[in-house]
Amino acid sequence: MSGIVGTYFGSDQSASHSDLQRMVDILEHRGPDGKGVWSEGPAGLGHRMLWTTPESKRERLPLSDKTGDLVLTADARIDNRQELLALLDFARRPGQEVTDSEIILSAYEKWGERCPERLLGDFAFAVWDRRRQVLFCARDHLGVKPFFYYHSGQTVIFGSEIKALLCLAEVPRRLNEVKVADYLSDVLQDKAITFYKGILRLPPGHCLTASRKGVSLREYWSLDPSRELRLGSDDEYDEAFREVFTEAVRCRVRSVLPLGSTLSGGLDSSSITCVARQLLQQNGNHPLQTFSAVFDEVRECDERPYIDAILAQGGLESHYVYPEQTGPMGDLERVFWHADEPPYAPNLYILWSLYRAAGHRGVRVLLDGVLGDQAVSHGTAYLAELAREGQWKAFADASHRLSEYFQSPPLRYLEHYGTAQLARLARRGRWLALADQSRQISKHFDVSPRKLILRHGIWPLAPKAVRSSWRALKMRARQREPWASIVKPEFARRVGLKERFQVLEGERLKPAGSEREHHFRSLTSGAYSYGLEVLDMAAAAFTVEPRHPFVDRRLVEFCLALPPEQKLANGWSRFVLRRAMAGILPDEVRWRERHSNLSGSFTHTLLTLERQRLDETILNDPSTIEEYVDLTTLREKYRRFLPDGRPGPAVTVWKAANLALWLEHADIRP
Repeated sequence: MSGIVGTYFGSDQSASHSDLQRMVDILEHRGPDGKGVWSEGPAGLGHRMLWTTPESKRERLPLSDKTGDLVLTADARIDNRQELLALLDFARRPGQEVTDSEIILSAYEKWGERCPERLLGDFAFAVWDRRRQVLFCARDHLGVKPFFYYHSGQTVIFGSEIKALLCLAEVPRRLNEVKVADYLSDVLQDKAITFYKGILRLPPGHCLTASRKGVSLREYWSLDPSRELRLGSDDEYDEAFREVFTEAVRCRVRSVLPLGSTLSGGLDSSSITCVARQLLQQNGNHPLQTFSAVFDEVRECDERPYIDAILAQGGLESHYVYPEQTGPMGDLERVFWHADEPPYAPNLYILWSLYRAAGHRGVRVLLDGVLGDQAVSHGTAYLAELAREGQWKAFADASHRLSEYFQSPPLRYLEHYGTAQLARLARRGRWLALADQSRQISKHFDVSPRKLILRHGIWPLAPKAVRSSWRALKMRARQREPWASIVKPEFARRVGLKERFQVLEGERLKPAGSEREHHFRSLTSGAYSYGLEVLDMAAAAFTVEPRHPFVDRRLVEFCLALPPEQKLANGWSRFVLRRAMAGILPDEVRWRERHSNLSGSFTHTLLTLERQRLDETILNDPSTIEEYVDLTTLREKYRRFLPDGRPGPAVTVWKAANLALWLEHADIRP
């Protein structure tokens, strides 16, 4: 993790050295090991240096080529170094002397704007091409490294964090009310907009080109949902997964200082920790430091038995962290300053505590298991395929095991993935088959065949007008659509929220045609890249670089291409990961039957630590959000939350309070 900034003025205006200096200075937390500023004519680049890899200690950025025609600033870790060193004519120099920034600059010199397609790793960079008078910027495939920019006409101003852009007079500080509506209604599919008008994110897998002709964006990479991997046996799948996963971890243990890893006791962080430990031991490195959140107040959230099973294998230096001492709204002023926006991440306080502990221990690089669920996939959409094939026992076994793992009712899986098959039979007039399938289902689920036939077979055949009227009546009884439950109706109409929701979220909410399509939607969701961005900002607060092996492009492509039965089989989700970690993970972790649910700690700390602040924001003085929020509905939800900390309204209450406090902190208006 480092910090990058830059400006480009396509007109006759020259880049200002002092402006760039201010932008670099405000990002000091991202790189205390050095800073640099370069400007020439219309372009200027800046950099904050954080030493994380052995090669990074040799880097001096911004970096120019020998002619001075190309200048680079980058926040990057390149993983396919050996391949690129051979292709880019670095043969005369020892590989350990070549920095990642030199590789990127040489790649641009050889392949031009196609160079991001050749890079593996996490990166955000900008190249000023003096010969072409072009500024070229790129962000990594999955969006690990942040990149924000503002453009107006021929002007482009960019940086690793929004606060760097706001240093300049050219960038307006105005609230984007569309983003406010998105935030309140859980619309996370827009990968570009921010809470500031005119300030955008460069989407993952995209590059930006700025010149006197204007600014253009291009997608240079996307996941291929049509690719399918077929191997000969489970053993072959296990070996292939283990190889790709180990390489994803190996690339991320390249560190110049002691390395750390989060260890929650779940499959993801435990797998990363155990593989990283093996790799470090092979190379004779310092022991891996682990950081584990533990919970004394709400013991059902505590994972110490699983954490201790990993620690018992030895070779780790462990640290326990107690996030309940601060809670979801602790250290809020600092969180807002670093995030620049109100973060939509209820469990951020846990990661904030882990990053703080790692930073205090001198750990610069922290491995993390986030987004492992999305990378490997639980394979739940495969249930729909089992239903179409009439494999109701397999469907029921998987549903009951999933319900235990996620602590949710088995009928949820039947309703979501199985009943479409009954409607399909009814539409085709196959009544005997419908009756037979309903009887088979009733053997495994606590529901009568008659109810299944009426609700899921006959009701879908009713005229569309009848079904629409019935849904409208139900919505009227609930007063409004669930996604707009606390949004003020006049505000929703003003920003076109209903239409926006239908466009951005409508396709995602439709049933997926296959498990692979469902997996693809999860990996390409706006929430995916947004989550990575939130983690980057939180870790940067403590000068820590988070690294995510499950967000390795090769691993993600491999898992997406797997057959569905490698993700869900014998009632076990994420089956290939569980099998592949044999001999690496303790069996009590590898075959654990219950997924941790941290909502209990979240609601408990809100009630015990934040009651006064919630009362003040929601009941006494909600003036900062009254233009956007239906206060009657919000207060009703708050009253339902207060007696026993119900998780349903908890996130809604927290989100509204979070927005109100951020608006007050940011002092920003439309």
